[in-house]
Amino acid sequence: MAVQRAGPDPDRDSSPASDGAIPASTSFCVPATAPSVGPIRRAVAEFARDYGASQPALESVSLAVSEALTNVVVHAYRDAPAPGPVLVVVSVRDRRLTVTVADEGCGMAPRSESPGLGLGMGLMAQVADTFEVTDRTAQPGLVLRMGFALGG
Repeated sequence: MAVQRAGPDPDRDSSPASDGAIPASTSFCVPATAPSVGPIRRAVAEFARDYGASQPALESVSLAVSEALTNVVVHAYRDAPAPGPVLVVVSVRDRRLTVTVADEGCGMAPRSESPGLGLGMGLMAQVADTFEVTDRTAQPGLVLRMGFALGG
């Protein structure tokens, strides 16, 4: 698993610090494969725990990250000959955790043959305090950004 220190987003920082402080952050870039989901979910939860996340916050973060990564694994590279990368950036500022999941895949489109129930996006939006999905600006793919309060 590749781990690197990075800013809070692969394409842009949607929540600049008002005091100019740089948030604590970490990032992971791994192949979009099923075996990558568990280790990244645990690493994000550990990061959140290190910054004081409550148990309910950890449960929400873990569920949402697992859903986001699974969506990339199942959908993002469905027409590609091999899985592409998934970039996960996690940052904390002012007792708020931001998780960004970005891929270089085909984007969102309806699929009649989808293997899932189609509930993942709604579930992520429900357990996160903030939820945003946008197209990547610099290349193909999607950026999914979720925010969570760490306290509870």
